[in-house]
Amino acid sequence: MYVPLVVLIPTLGAVLPALAGRQGRAGCAAVAATASLAALTVLLSVAPAVMRGEPVGFHVPWIPQIGLALSFFVDGLGLFFAALILIMGVLVIVYGRYYLAPSDPPGRFFASLLLFQGAMLGIVLSDIIILMLVFWELTSLSSFLLIGYWNHLAESRQGARMALAITGGGGLALFAGVLLLGGIAGTYELSEIIGRAEAVQSSPLFGPALALILLGAFTKSAQFPFHFWLPHAMAAPTPVSAYLHSATMVKAGIFLLARLWPVFGETEAWFLTVAPIGLATMLVGAWIAIFKDDLKAVLAYSTVSHLGLITMLLGFGTKMAAVAAVLHILNHALFKAALFMSAGIVDHETGTRSMARLGGLRRAMPVTAALAVTAAAAMAGVPLLNGFVSKEMMLESASHAVYAGQAWLVPLLATLGALFSVAYSARLAGMVFFGEERHPVDAHPHDPPAGMWLPVAVLVVPAIVLGLWPALAQPLVEVVAAAVVGGDLPEFQLALWHGLTPALGMSVAALLGGVAILVVYSPIDRIRIALPRPEAKAIFDASVRGGAAASQALVRTLHNEDLTRYALVIMLATVALGVFGFLTGPHGAGTRAMLEPSLPAVVGWGVLAVACGIAVVRHRDRLLLLLVTAVAGLVVSLTFLHFSAPDLALTQISVEVVTTILLLLALNLLPKTTPRETGAPLRMAHAGLAGASGLGAGLLAFAVLTRDYVPISDYHLAQAKPGGGGTNVVNVILVDFRGYDTFGEIIVLGIAALVIFALLELSAKARRAAGWAARAPSYRTGSAHPIMLVVTTRLLLPLVLTAGVYIFLRGHNMPGGGFIAGIVVGIAFIMQYVASGYAWADERFHFDPQRMIAAGVLLAGLTGVGSWAFGHPFLTSTHGHVHIPLIGDVELASVLLFDLGVFLVVVGTVLLALATIAAVESIGDRRPADDRPAAGERRPIPARPVRIEEEERV
Repeated sequence: MYVPLVVLIPTLGAVLPALAGRQGRAGCAAVAATASLAALTVLLSVAPAVMRGEPVGFHVPWIPQIGLALSFFVDGLGLFFAALILIMGVLVIVYGRYYLAPSDPPGRFFASLLLFQGAMLGIVLSDIIILMLVFWELTSLSSFLLIGYWNHLAESRQGARMALAITGGGGLALFAGVLLLGGIAGTYELSEIIGRAEAVQSSPLFGPALALILLGAFTKSAQFPFHFWLPHAMAAPTPVSAYLHSATMVKAGIFLLARLWPVFGETEAWFLTVAPIGLATMLVGAWIAIFKDDLKAVLAYSTVSHLGLITMLLGFGTKMAAVAAVLHILNHALFKAALFMSAGIVDHETGTRSMARLGGLRRAMPVTAALAVTAAAAMAGVPLLNGFVSKEMMLESASHAVYAGQAWLVPLLATLGALFSVAYSARLAGMVFFGEERHPVDAHPHDPPAGMWLPVAVLVVPAIVLGLWPALAQPLVEVVAAAVVGGDLPEFQLALWHGLTPALGMSVAALLGGVAILVVYSPIDRIRIALPRPEAKAIFDASVRGGAAASQALVRTLHNEDLTRYALVIMLATVALGVFGFLTGPHGAGTRAMLEPSLPAVVGWGVLAVACGIAVVRHRDRLLLLLVTAVAGLVVSLTFLHFSAPDLALTQISVEVVTTILLLLALNLLPKTTPRETGAPLRMAHAGLAGASGLGAGLLAFAVLTRDYVPISDYHLAQAKPGGGGTNVVNVILVDFRGYDTFGEIIVLGIAALVIFALLELSAKARRAAGWAARAPSYRTGSAHPIMLVVTTRLLLPLVLTAGVYIFLRGHNMPGGGFIAGIVVGIAFIMQYVASGYAWADERFHFDPQRMIAAGVLLAGLTGVGSWAFGHPFLTSTHGHVHIPLIGDVELASVLLFDLGVFLVVVGTVLLALATIAAVESIGDRRPADDRPAAGERRPIPARPVRIEEEERV
């Protein structure tokens, strides 16, 4: 029951460090650590049941018709990764408190860290694979914030962009693969998919689903050839690097491979794909790490190598290899986080990460040196440390792997990878902490405060303990590995000594070979430099530039701002699709008799045809075009009324009034001349296409209306009252049956209003900058605000507002509702602006349209969320009767609040559009101060405007 809190506490708690920014590093770190510890406490409360083999779950249906729900579950694998994420998170937060400089904004850092932590927890605890994908993309976004934290540095910005591009692109592939997998399995619940492995493997879509899912996992976990983004992410602050490389981000792909192992793991396609990719990544990352000079670069490429090692183990498809992978995930998290923190300490104390400039730091920094050397030895797989145990298990699994019929190939390459690991680990420890003491002359290195080295010690101690007594990890490894393989495990024993085995011989060869590489390091390095080698970053940059150039060329070709061309393409495609359907589909006469045309219908059709003809012929006259367009809308509203649809008619005519007034106001902002027309032949071709489109639409309507079908309206008519509590079917559909659609539409409407505001605001700024080139005349032919119009509109305002409230309240049972009421109220306010002027109305109407839009969307959303409190899906409505004294029984429905949200959005949209247009036009009414008439020029005498005081007296 409490499982979602593990995800929600750090995710929602991310706002707390941002709010505590003024409390400094200590305050922000304390808040962040408290959130992580709280989530860890909740997680540990379910740990005993999980360790007994009893997974704990939480399930709340969301859209049950398509299998979507808010569902989490904790099994051995989820518990292991979640604990790793939270424990490492607490240590990183403590370390970060002392690492960050006073000038670094701590609120932003710890807020991004908690958001990232919550996203990772969502990945490892989600039971719905779609929900997991949401958190998957959230990790990409939050890691972008963390890697680019030092946004004043070019390498930070570039590393963040590269990580987002690679992992985001892989996320798209994963999304497609997840949809295929859910479609094959018939469910999106991971716990159910795992039990349907046979159905998935026998599907013809198995191959595409596997390929797409692996692409998402490989990009996230920096597998070859996508490995290059991870080393560039080291531009992030060291606490971020320690967290990303040890327990989060890159481990997300590993987690996905482990989670889906029961579905794919024992197939040949899995082995032939995953194992070689992991092996190649292990070798490439380790080889590059040997020759890097930057401390964090060595560790970054070593992470790539160890991720490849884990991927290879999971790719072998055997249960003992999966056990080895689980153990190495734990061991790698311990020594890699310790090493990154140690590298941060060295950088913090010496001011450099270049190993060529460092040496002998064991004398100046004995505590740091002891911890870092121990962690490096664990990474190299030195006996008596945790890395040795999992490395032995890896080599043992590799010794039994046969690829392409060659039994020697995988063992040899795995030994070579282990050899490289010894080489870069020994080189890092030897160059930095041993030999002659050297560091930048202006540095005075010493061991840092305990707050920086204690987290390292907390990680190094278990690395030693598990190396001496590996059996201590056996209960945890058994539970986690059993969850990975989805069944029982073979008998095994985690021990330091298994006798003289091939794996031991391979391990000894790796240790000796790694030391030998350091002995002949210089000649090997010279040979490496002389050989041609591709630079992944250069290839990526070239690909980005090429893709951007191709995109720009495509955009210039297609998006040339020619609206006629856009309409031409759309209409051609529509007509072509209609012709194709007509030629390939069956033909037959209609089964329903046609109705006799009535006189009003014929007259209306004639008016509509005349209006359309005038619009085509006189399209240069914008005012006339606007009027005939309004006439066309009026005819359409009368058509709705003729067919007994008063709600639609009322909506249509109110919208026509508002749009006509707003467009009249906007005409002054348009250019005074129309664009040059095309030649006559092209116009005739356009006319033919338009005629074909209209004819096709008419024939399609005729074909539908003359054939029998079962309309969905029958269900709505039958269920409007018992299911929605209203007799106005149209309104019930909008706010109940299709409430989710309406909710999306008001969001789109609000966004459109804000876009209008932004565009017109830019226009206003341009006019101010240009000194208002298209200035309005400085005289008027009459009163700007006719007194009769002013008085009439002010008298009508309370009446129209009353009518709007009436239309709103009656909408659930009679024609009306929030949308129509919003338009009516908007018309009332528009008339005040038109009659009395923007300045007068703005002084008296203290409405913020943007806040009104936001309030409307929020109210509609909260109405939908409120149904969750009663165990019902989003936007489920309820209705009933309430007895009010002196009035009697009154029927109330919860959708009234939803409709109120619609009302607020509509009114806010109208007022925002009106206010913005008026603000832009008002620039033309203010003549610049230096715009005086030239010598001898007579200024026209303006008409005396009606003063507000005089209007009030009238």
